[in-house]
Amino acid sequence: MSDDLPEGWRWVTPTDTATSGRHALAIGPFGSNLKVVDYVDHGVPLVFVRNIRAKDFCRSDEPCVSPAKAEELAAHRASGGDILITKMGDPPGDVAIYPHGAPDAIITADCVKWSVDPSVADSRFLAYATRSPAVREQILDQTKGVAQRKISLARFKAVKYPLAPLAVQQAIASALDSYFSRLDDAVANLERVQRNLKRYRASVLKAAVEGRLVPTEAELARAEGRDYEPASVLLERILAERRRRWEEAELEKMLAKGKPPKNDKWKAKYKEPAEPDLHGLPELPEGWCWTSLEQIAVWGSGGTPKRGQAEYYGGEIPWAVIGDLTDGPVGSTESTITPLGLAESSAKLLPSDSVLLAMYGSIGKLGISTIEMATNQAIAFAHPVLLTSRMLFTWLLAHRPHLVRQGKGGTQQNISQTVVKATVVPLPPIAELARIVDVVDAGLSHSDQVGGSLKICVSRIQTLRASLLGSAFRGTLLSRVDQESSDLAQPVASIA
Repeated sequence: MSDDLPEGWRWVTPTDTATSGRHALAIGPFGSNLKVVDYVDHGVPLVFVRNIRAKDFCRSDEPCVSPAKAEELAAHRASGGDILITKMGDPPGDVAIYPHGAPDAIITADCVKWSVDPSVADSRFLAYATRSPAVREQILDQTKGVAQRKISLARFKAVKYPLAPLAVQQAIASALDSYFSRLDDAVANLERVQRNLKRYRASVLKAAVEGRLVPTEAELARAEGRDYEPASVLLERILAERRRRWEEAELEKMLAKGKPPKNDKWKAKYKEPAEPDLHGLPELPEGWCWTSLEQIAVWGSGGTPKRGQAEYYGGEIPWAVIGDLTDGPVGSTESTITPLGLAESSAKLLPSDSVLLAMYGSIGKLGISTIEMATNQAIAFAHPVLLTSRMLFTWLLAHRPHLVRQGKGGTQQNISQTVVKATVVPLPPIAELARIVDVVDAGLSHSDQVGGSLKICVSRIQTLRASLLGSAFRGTLLSRVDQESSDLAQPVASIA
C-alpha cells in the first residue's frame, strides 16, 4: 500500500468514519446466540454472507427472526445505508450497501456491519474503496486461519482507507455508480448470450440424435432413386465385425503362448453384447434403429499404479486423469507413468483415437486421445466398431445429460461402466451419421468461437472495473475513464 494520496485526501480507519453509536461497527452474533431453531418464516430479516455477495436482501425465501429475538440481537442490527462486508471466504472482503428503504435486519455470523457518519463520509465511496487494490491488499494481509480464513473485527478496524473531501467522495461515488451500472448491463448482456449459446448447443445435439439436423438417408435415397443401407443392417455388420476382432485377438494370444487351437470350440467363449431394452422408447426416423453403447464399441477402463512407488511415476507414458479431459482432443497429460508402473497395475496403453469418458465426479466429460496414453480407473475408454471415434464422441456428448442422471453416490457422483455400456442410443445409417457429425462439429465450433469472444469481453470488463477503482482512489478517475469506457463499448456491443 502506497502512502501517496491526492492533495486534500487522508488515510482513515473504519472507526474514524463510523457513527458515534456503540455498535456502529459490529460483527454477527456468535452461533450460540443465533441458532437455526430461532429462524422463522416471517419477522425481522437476516443477512447472510450469500446476501452480501449477491447484493440481494430481504428475500421471501430467506429465514427471519421474531421481533423479540431481533431485540435481543440489537447490537447486530443493520439499517439502510450501512456497509456490509464478509469477514470470511476466499477471499473475504465482499461488500454491499444495505438498501435504503429496506426493513432493519440482523446480520449473521461472518458479516461485518459499518454504520457510516454521513457528515464525514459517503457510504458508497467507502464501499467502492473496500474493493480497491489498496484496501483489498490490507484485508488479505489481515486474514488469518487455516480451515476457514477470516478477518476479525479488531483487525478490520485497523485497515486504512483513503478518504477524500466529502464533495469529492460523492462525485467519485456517483461516477463509479454510473460506470459500474453500464458495466453491469454489459455483463448481463454477455450472460444472456452465454445462456443462449448453452441452449443452442443443447438444441443442436438434441436435433442430432432425433434425426432433425440433416435430411435422412431414407429421404435422400428416395429423392435420388437409389438404395441405402439402413441402420439395422449396419448394426448387423458392426456385431459381426465386433466378433471377428475378438476372435482375431484371442487367436493371437493362443499362438503367442504356443498353443494353437485344435478346433473352433474356443469361439463359443465369445459373449455377445446384451440386447438393449427397447421398452417405452419412441419411434425413430426411417432407416434408424436402437442399439446400445456396448454393441457399437469395445469398452474398458484404466488403473492407477501403487502410490508411493517412485519407480512407477514420472516416466514417458502419458497417464490421463479426469482433469485432462476437456471435451476435445487429448494430446498431453499432467502426469506420466513408467513402463513398470503400467506393467504392475491395471492401467492399459491405449492407441491414439481412443474415446475417453469420465465416470467419477465430472460424469460424461469427454476426450479423444491423439497419442498413445494410459488412464486411471475413473476414465472409461472406448474403441468404436465400424464407426469413427468422432461419431461415438458426438453421440456420447449428446447423451451426457442421460449419463449424468444415472450417477450414484453422495459427495462425488459416479457411474459404472456397466451402466454406460447398457445405455440405449439411436443409430442412423452411417452416411447420415457422418453428415450429422459434420454439422454438429461446425455448429459447436462456431459456438466455441463466440464463447471465446465472450470470455475476452468479460475479462476486459473485469480489468476495466479494477482500473476504474484504481483510478478512483488515486484521484485520476474523471480524467481517464471516459476513454476506457468507449474503448470497451464496441466489442461488448458487437457480441451482445
